[in-house]
Amino acid sequence: MSGRIDELFARTRAEGRAALVGYLPAGFPTKQQSIAAVEAMVAAGVDLVEVGLPYSDPVMDGPVIQAAADTALAAGTRIADVLDIVRAASAVAPTVIMTYWNPVERYGVDRFAAALAEAGGSGLITPDLIPDEGAEWIAAADAHGLDKIFLVAPSSTDERLAMTAEAASGFIYATAVMGVTGAREQTSNLAPELVARLRRVTDKPVGVGLGVSNGVQAREVAEFADAVIVGSALVRCLLEAEDDAAGIAAISTLAEDLRAGVEGKI
Repeated sequence: MSGRIDELFARTRAEGRAALVGYLPAGFPTKQQSIAAVEAMVAAGVDLVEVGLPYSDPVMDGPVIQAAADTALAAGTRIADVLDIVRAASAVAPTVIMTYWNPVERYGVDRFAAALAEAGGSGLITPDLIPDEGAEWIAAADAHGLDKIFLVAPSSTDERLAMTAEAASGFIYATAVMGVTGAREQTSNLAPELVARLRRVTDKPVGVGLGVSNGVQAREVAEFADAVIVGSALVRCLLEAEDDAAGIAAISTLAEDLRAGVEGKI
């Protein structure tokens, strides 16, 4: 595979901490501002970047990410722009795209994989593509040295957990709550058990997402997961900012808090 994600988890495990994964949608609020936001969150402590590919029917995304995606699409954000942002992000941290499957299929699966690899991307998170329906993507990813990051949920059977873990590379994305994404007041009590079930079938890294919004919650998740994934809380920093500078400052402050959490300093 790409190697950068494997190297990241080898490093964080040696440091005795979880990795911090930050999600931001491409092109929000503008293309240049999204690049600045990615660079700011990495400088403040994010280890791995998820670049969201804006999509018109984001059935799994909560209202914060939907609003950001709508803005990006209205501004004309296209796959070429997403790849430009990946190129900028991958210069400072391992970077993956998170996308629904339809845009990849329309673009051309092998063409998308080749373009992502050329941009320096490390892999793809596919929330609505399961391994048993993903043969074309698995072949393309393997051909271009990309990681295949599949999702599991609390409702996944033990058999499906094992199958998904076998097919995945880079890390396994464990969705900690049932339903759409979004920051929450409390982390899910389903997450530790889901991760424990995965540990019984794989030694691959497990990242937990959906709900973390501050350093205290990040510390809680870091106690049982290999990566803490944060999306909506970071996006909200930009969505609610009075201006561009305030948005970047808010992202930096939150990323620093989250990093202190995964390092157990809170």
